[in-house]
Amino acid sequence: MTMKIFRNVSRILVGLVFIFSGFVKGIDPLGWGYRLEDYFQAFGIPWAVPFALYLSIFSCTLEFIIGISLLFNLWIKGSAWALLGMMIFFTCLTFFDALYNLVPDCGCFGDAIKLTNIQTFLKNIVLMIFVIPLFAGRKKFKNWAPDWAQKMFLLIFAFFFMGLSIYCYRYLPIIDFMGWQVGNTVNVLATPLKFYVTYKNKVTGEEKEYLTPDYPWNDSVWMSQWVFKSQRAVNSAKGQALALRVEDEHGADVSASILDNPDLQFILVAYDLGKTDTAAFHRILPFYKNATREGYSFICLTSTLPGDIKKFRIDNGAGFNFYNADDVVLKTMIRSNPGLILIRNGIVLAKWPFRNFSSYERVMEKFRNP
Repeated sequence: MTMKIFRNVSRILVGLVFIFSGFVKGIDPLGWGYRLEDYFQAFGIPWAVPFALYLSIFSCTLEFIIGISLLFNLWIKGSAWALLGMMIFFTCLTFFDALYNLVPDCGCFGDAIKLTNIQTFLKNIVLMIFVIPLFAGRKKFKNWAPDWAQKMFLLIFAFFFMGLSIYCYRYLPIIDFMGWQVGNTVNVLATPLKFYVTYKNKVTGEEKEYLTPDYPWNDSVWMSQWVFKSQRAVNSAKGQALALRVEDEHGADVSASILDNPDLQFILVAYDLGKTDTAAFHRILPFYKNATREGYSFICLTSTLPGDIKKFRIDNGAGFNFYNADDVVLKTMIRSNPGLILIRNGIVLAKWPFRNFSSYERVMEKFRNP
């Protein structure tokens, strides 16, 4: 009886973890796809990069369906094999990741929960404690419906979730876990970082954390007894984004003039002009002309080289100013290439993917007045 209870607790616990993990990655398939691209590059198989998005949607759907199978006790005899195979693969992968730091952020819970590589590996080890008894006792779970009905139920869930994932890819994640989500503050100048330092006593091993510079750094006796151990940064703003550095064509930093703009600031993000949807640039031109006519700033951020930017502007009649920024930061700003972001006073007001650009009149009706 005790083993039966443990198997059922394991089934529910692992099911919930897999549902959560599959969901947070599945609603942001581009984000998980970027992680897979990093792994492909790290393992020396760049030829697989074009398949990253497809693999992202498939793997998230599989993970979610395994979770549904476990939680609702559906066809566990079959799903237990997929569960064990996935756990063995990712436990081995995260072991090498923890050992060699192949990819700094494995993204096992997407952008919803950030874990270090070591934490991810330990999480998988703990999960295996519950997965192994589940697999060993897979035939002992009593089915509440015929096999065909259970498989049909899971298939319906799979098609539904895959459709949701594709929708989030074509538009934007239905839940945004990234730093540039609507309502967040993104101008780092308005919300300075606080740095904390930890010192350890050489004799007792005691550790103390201080908000810098509020520690006795100028006390020579104290400094001889305590040794620096670590440092961490804390941002007081909710969901602070990755630091965005915006450079003009001469390499000058113009970030403050954009992020601290007290008026409406339109930012068109195209992390790679070579991969962007050029038709979207043509559709946004009337929006750009109306905005600049009324005195609002409208710019484009990209990681594309200046020479290629110049050619793109000529080929597509893009009259707005282009600035350079890091492609990793641009990808976290909006999951669309291009995508439009509206900020004011460093606060994100709205975001639109290129497939769903709003009209200028509708935007002004909502955001013209603070």
